[in-house]
Formats: sequence, C-alpha cells, structure tokens
Amino acid sequence: MPQTDISNIGFIGLGVMGEAMCRNLVRKGNWAVTAFDLDPAPLKRLAGEGAATAGSVAELMATVDVVITCLPGGEQVRKLVLGAEGLVNQVRAGQILIDMSTSQPTLMREIATAVAEKGARFADAPIARTRQAAADGTLAIMVGAADDLFQTIRPVLATMGSDIEHCGAVGSGQVIKIMNNMVLFQTVLALGQAVAIAEKAGVSGKVLLDTMMKGSGDSFALRNHGVKAILADTYPEKSFSVRYAAKDLSYALEMAEEFGVRAPGGETVARMFDEAIANGDGDRYFPVMRRILDVTDV
Repeated sequence: MPQTDISNIGFIGLGVMGEAMCRNLVRKGNWAVTAFDLDPAPLKRLAGEGAATAGSVAELMATVDVVITCLPGGEQVRKLVLGAEGLVNQVRAGQILIDMSTSQPTLMREIATAVAEKGARFADAPIARTRQAAADGTLAIMVGAADDLFQTIRPVLATMGSDIEHCGAVGSGQVIKIMNNMVLFQTVLALGQAVAIAEKAGVSGKVLLDTMMKGSGDSFALRNHGVKAILADTYPEKSFSVRYAAKDLSYALEMAEEFGVRAPGGETVARMFDEAIANGDGDRYFPVMRRILDVTDV
C-alpha cells in the first residue's frame, strides 16, 4: 500500500502511553483516526481532539487502512490478534497492522505469517522513553518490517516518535527493545546499589550521582531513574511498574535460554523484581527495587 493510499488509521489500546500516542497521531497527521479501548474515558478525551471512536474492534477494522495496537504485553497481543475473534480473522487484503506493544519476537513473526495469508502486512514497532516523551511525540521507535513497508509507515510513526530506527525484518524491533530494557534494568539496579553503599559509607547519594555524571558512570538511566526516582525515593504508580518491567525482562531471559546464552545480570534483576512484588511494590515504578537493598544497619 503506497503512503498516499493511507487515509484512515485505527488505534487500539489507549493506556498510559497509547492515549498520548493516539493524540499525536490526530494532531500531527493528515489521516482520519478511529480509536478503540475498553475504557470509555480516553475515548471521550480523544473524541474531543477530533478522533472518531469505534464501538468494537470489528467496527474499527472495517473502516481503516492501518491498524495500530499498543497493549500491555504479548498475552494481550496474542488474544487480540490471533484469538478466536481476533484481528487476523477480520483483516482484509491491503491492510497494514502495526504492533507498538512490547512482545516476544516469535509472536511477531507468527502474526506476520498469519496476516500475510490474508493478503495484509505487519510490522512490529515497540517504543521506548517516558510518558512525557509519548505526550511530546519524541518516543524512540524500533521497527521490524520489510524495507518498503517501513518507508510506507514511517510518516505515521513520525507523528509519535522523533527517533525511528529500522532494525531489520519482523521481530527485530522487539529484539532491540527487549535488549534495551534488559540493560536498563541492570543499570538501574547498579545505580541503586551504588547509592545504597555510598550512603552507608557516609557519602551523599546526590554528590555521588552528580559526580558520576562527569565520569564514565554517566548514563540516561542515571540522569532519569537515578536522580528522579532513586535519589528522590519516589516511585509512583501508573509509571513503568515492576510488574511490567518483570514481563519485559522475562522475554529477554526466554531469548537467552532459547539461544544458549547465560544472562546472570538479568537473572539477578528478575529475583529483585520478584522480591519487590512480594513486598507489595509490584505496581510502583520499577526503580523501587532500591528499597530492598538495605539488609543491615551499619
């Protein structure tokens, strides 16, 4: 489908990130946008921005050229797309499906095959960065798709992200997103450990991180998760929670097992996530694992 043939876009999944992404699609694009979610509240808000709202997935699928999904994870994506009443049973020849959730690469390839049998096309385009980036339209988007399809959907993605990377064939976007998150989680754990040890040794955590910013320990994680969460001891709900982080990390560990690669750092973080959930912090922002590092008082 050439770019010029896209006139109607559907967006399914209006959660913390999805609603903001859909809003930018409406505000910045030249397409008609139809939204669907089980929660009527974001639908009402987006209707005020000019989006049409569908009463069902089937209603949305019948009217759009491109369908974007943004869901919590692979379980929800599989049910929506491959379930008994899933999108694959409603998709028509020429349509494009784009999944912007974080899901298993193998699931993406399974969906691509099923969609292709209906004469449609599929791309995975998981996102990175913060809720504010979603609102600002400055997300990082990692795309797995055929070259020509990537060029077709790039203008659509550009309404939601400022850094759009074509990572390779279907599933490649998910591989990179999952690896990115695995590294992030390990870095945040290391930052929590460093702050905990420094403070026990009588050094201010703020001084530690301020100084690390000037050295080789500097990172995006330090400036954001370290300063804004760990130093502030602030781990709000409705952010990137421990449960969501654990889900993403499980995909990384599944891949490590599949390909025979040891992942001791990831396994350590997984245990920390399990402990944080057991302590009742599963719905809090994932750097909350800092709170379970202090095992003794010196």
